[in-house]
Amino acid sequence: MHVLVLSWRDLSHPQAGGAEVYVETICAGLARRGHQVTLVCSSFRGASGADARDGYAVMRMGGRFTVFVRVALAGRRGGLGDPDVVLDAQSGMPFLSPLWTGAPVVVLVHHVHRDQWKLHFPAAVARLGWLLESRVATHVQRGATYVAVSEATRSDLAALGVSPTRVTVVPNGTTPPEPVDVARAAHPTVCVLGRLVAHKRVELAVEAVSRLPGVRLEIAGDGPSRPQVEQAVRSHGVTDRVAVLGRVTEADKARMLARSWALLVPSVNEGWGLSVVEAAMHRTPALAFAGAGGLSESILDGRTGLLVDEGDDPAGALAHALERLLHDDLWERLGRNAREHAAGFTWESSVRRFEQVLREAVATDGCRS
Repeated sequence: MHVLVLSWRDLSHPQAGGAEVYVETICAGLARRGHQVTLVCSSFRGASGADARDGYAVMRMGGRFTVFVRVALAGRRGGLGDPDVVLDAQSGMPFLSPLWTGAPVVVLVHHVHRDQWKLHFPAAVARLGWLLESRVATHVQRGATYVAVSEATRSDLAALGVSPTRVTVVPNGTTPPEPVDVARAAHPTVCVLGRLVAHKRVELAVEAVSRLPGVRLEIAGDGPSRPQVEQAVRSHGVTDRVAVLGRVTEADKARMLARSWALLVPSVNEGWGLSVVEAAMHRTPALAFAGAGGLSESILDGRTGLLVDEGDDPAGALAHALERLLHDDLWERLGRNAREHAAGFTWESSVRRFEQVLREAVATDGCRS
């Protein structure tokens, strides 16, 4: 098959995160299985217009918002080739590919962005974005097949009118970690891993740690919210216990996860939580808020980590749960269980399941012709 993949960003983008890891791991896996794969995404300063990696082609056009228009125009003109199937990775803003392609469409959704629009945009823009995602996209894509990365996302799609029978769950996989040359930290050390953006609410992790003397926090990641995170570190008076590391290498990330006693994920919502299983492979349990989407599936409450009710004081609730996690060696027991749970999710399995969805979409479209 020729698979045309549409994604807001690719892995080389400065703001790439877990969604891009998922998309490109699927791309590479499909390429290894003999399929022609073309990934089309937005460009950024210093990027080339075309690239190749891991057996698939990368095309870049447009910027943060114009990519959606540029891709549609290129698709209408035949500038994206003649794909057998289109994989439309919808990160809030839809490509609306059924409007300009005659190929069958599979829509990938990591999570529904209901509450996140207003965290990132002014009220009018947020309302428009949510209208596009919740009403326009579901109408335009009413004949498409959907893939969600968790049962929580499938449920959120059902609330938008997408029949669960049209949605297949293909979770993130995980890669066995390379051996690291560090031991677990001698004193309580926790970490946050991911892009620094508003909906990740990293400031809550900073405030929670500020209430627990003696606990150290390492924050790996970068993004537009970094100034707010650094200000939170200063305002809570924990510059001696909280380190904002910025983007780190894969080797440094592995060392951070290996020495940490727990991973904090204070996000509003996550489709799955790739950082959770990455940490789990180092026997590091995770702590997140209940009701934050797929985190309730990547974290098994009381078994591989803890899920916390926010209440009126989210930082206080996080601090209370973290204090419980760090005492009585609970983190060690949960960490062992987390490693066992994460090992059940492999990228090879995810690629096979995704390939099956794509093949079925092509076959079904052929039957309709």
